[in-house]
Amino acid sequence: MGEVVLIYGGRGALGNACVTHFTSKGYRVISVDFVANEEASCNVVLSAALAWSDQSRKVLDAVDTFLNADKLRAVLCVAGGWAGGNVASDDVIANTDLMWKQSVWTSVVAAQVAAKFLASDGLFCTCGAAPALAGTATMIGYGMAKAAVHQLVRSLAAPGSGLTQDATVLAILPSTLDTPNNRKFMPAADTSTWTPLEVVAQLFLTWATQPKEKNPPSGSLMAVTTEAGKTTTSIAA
Repeated sequence: MGEVVLIYGGRGALGNACVTHFTSKGYRVISVDFVANEEASCNVVLSAALAWSDQSRKVLDAVDTFLNADKLRAVLCVAGGWAGGNVASDDVIANTDLMWKQSVWTSVVAAQVAAKFLASDGLFCTCGAAPALAGTATMIGYGMAKAAVHQLVRSLAAPGSGLTQDATVLAILPSTLDTPNNRKFMPAADTSTWTPLEVVAQLFLTWATQPKEKNPPSGSLMAVTTEAGKTTTSIAA
């Protein structure tokens, strides 16, 4: 049997691409989301009505059962979302709560999975956001949540975090991803600057399988940018 990866948010646009890519390379994939992914070897289907602690318990129990003493090659958290609004907005509280649940809840549960089940030299990667490296006046909740994710990544890479120091811990800070929704809502945009989902999935695979010394330093926030159809990565922070 192939090695196992966990993809948190495995039914979203990027999650779907990751499930397909890793499956095509012979990996068994655990997908965590509110909807099952039929390509995955194992689905952990959550309910938004569950408390954070209950979601965590359900994921950990399901992963433990599926692995049966195996280890994960990678834990990839590609769940998330976006909501705008400044602090004067009527829905700032609701939007901030939603952003926290979509980005912080998911990343922390994924980190718990990594602490318990990630191979000693495995990869943990989640999704940050370049705007959250500075102030985000018109998207308060989004910026706060992504800044918390950045803090989590730096903390997980430090000694005493609960993760092995041989693991690689990163966050990607992608530019515009080439998703069906982005094409739908931005039909006139220059897509040569959009990053294909398959390219991001391959980037995850590379980081998960190559020697750690070839990876970016653990704790890095990695900008992923595309120009004229060519995608590059760089350390944003």
